[in-house]
Amino acid sequence: MALRIVRLGSPRVKGEGLRIGTVRRPPRGVPKSEFASRDFYDVWFPNLAPSNETVKFAQSADTPAEWAAFVRKYRSEMSTPENVHALELLAELSHHTNFSVGCYCENESHCHRSVLKELLLKKGAEIL
Repeated sequence: MALRIVRLGSPRVKGEGLRIGTVRRPPRGVPKSEFASRDFYDVWFPNLAPSNETVKFAQSADTPAEWAAFVRKYRSEMSTPENVHALELLAELSHHTNFSVGCYCENESHCHRSVLKELLLKKGAEIL
């Protein structure tokens, strides 16, 4: 059993399990009834997405220093009790079932999901 970190909208892999969208907004121009069938997500969980303000900060981060500042902001947002509980829940679930979490960004290294992956690993998640 394990957790995968994926790009939403990418083809699913065999045995991936439930796909969770950790994004602030649903995909544009896609009917809600098609989110899962078009490989976006089965369940929307915006709680683990950066806030709108932090997303804008990330999108404008052109330098390593600006990206590091985004990472600090996002980590701070993820340190609230409700987000810590969500991270702990996902980490524990990763030992019992297959599922994935993801975002739309093409480049994982310049996306909140790279930070989310680190946070989940720190909580003991089993990640493929």
